[in-house]
Amino acid sequence: MTHGPQPELTRDDYVRLCEAVGLRGRGGAAFPVALKVQDLPARGVEAVVVNGSESEPVSRKDRLLLTRSPHLVLDGAVGLAHALRAPHVLIAVHDSAAAMSLREALMERDDRLAIEVRETPGRFVAGEARAVLSALEGGKAVPPGRRVLPTRKGYHRRPTFLSNVETFAQLAVLTRLGSRGFSSTGLTSEPGTQLLTIDGAVQRPGVIETPTGVPLDTVLQYAGAEPGPVLLGGYHGRWLARTEGVILQRPEVSAGIILALGSSTCPLGEVTRVAEWLRGQSAGQCGPCVFGLASLVDDFARLTVGDPQGWHDAQRHLGLVPGRGACAHPDGTARFLTSALEVFADDVRSHLSGQGCGRPVLGVLGGTR
Repeated sequence: MTHGPQPELTRDDYVRLCEAVGLRGRGGAAFPVALKVQDLPARGVEAVVVNGSESEPVSRKDRLLLTRSPHLVLDGAVGLAHALRAPHVLIAVHDSAAAMSLREALMERDDRLAIEVRETPGRFVAGEARAVLSALEGGKAVPPGRRVLPTRKGYHRRPTFLSNVETFAQLAVLTRLGSRGFSSTGLTSEPGTQLLTIDGAVQRPGVIETPTGVPLDTVLQYAGAEPGPVLLGGYHGRWLARTEGVILQRPEVSAGIILALGSSTCPLGEVTRVAEWLRGQSAGQCGPCVFGLASLVDDFARLTVGDPQGWHDAQRHLGLVPGRGACAHPDGTARFLTSALEVFADDVRSHLSGQGCGRPVLGVLGGTR
């Protein structure tokens, strides 16, 4: 095996190991892995699904794992599938290079399981867990309105373990090192390492691996980030005006994305540009997305050109969108925009005064072209 022998563990072994190190999913939800395994029935698990639909435009950590270390991801998924007695491992990807890397890796293995690599759409909401399951079943890659956990009704309505790429890589490392070896770095509450995509106004963009709990300022310094606000968690994340004392741990850094804004671009213009892209990524199946996000884009566009009514309308609409959507997309977008109004309050005042901030929109937040 590329990474050494993979221990054959039971379902209870996985629960104990994951509980011992507090392992959480490395996608957006940061759900405890042990609880997810425990929620599955003792028998009748249909599949283990690897969600490689890394649809956040600026995120590259999962694609890096799939192209550079496909065997590590496969080890984690296959080992857990054997423990759960699941007959299928399904890997959903939308990146052609990642899919090719996985298929080449599978030709070198004999895992005694049905393992399939399925290519799925790359739209933003297509990476949501239930949208991935729908695509794997031959349906549209959009989240259904009902919010049912995959552990209860997943692939073909049967209990399914689904998590993102990095989670399975971490499982492979954990089973080989054991809880003591895994805990030799990182936080006591959640030890180990994490992959972070850093981009924006930085000299060295890319993916880095750090211990959990590393200070944000350390990462920014390493990447050569320009001083200024930071977006933590990607397009559904939150803005930070100050980074001193912030440590990187879940759930705050679940998506593993850090975007430095710098000081040369117009913050409100950047935020409006991303909001426009997020509106276009809607599945179009609920009012908060179809109408709410469109209204918010218009509000922020008017605010940016100095219209006070745009600010008032944004405040009102941001109170109406959360908690009403068919998936987490409207909530995440509202969180991103609400955070922007708080952090960029001085810029808001400058724009509403009619003077503006005097800076162009450089597209620093990337990914929306």
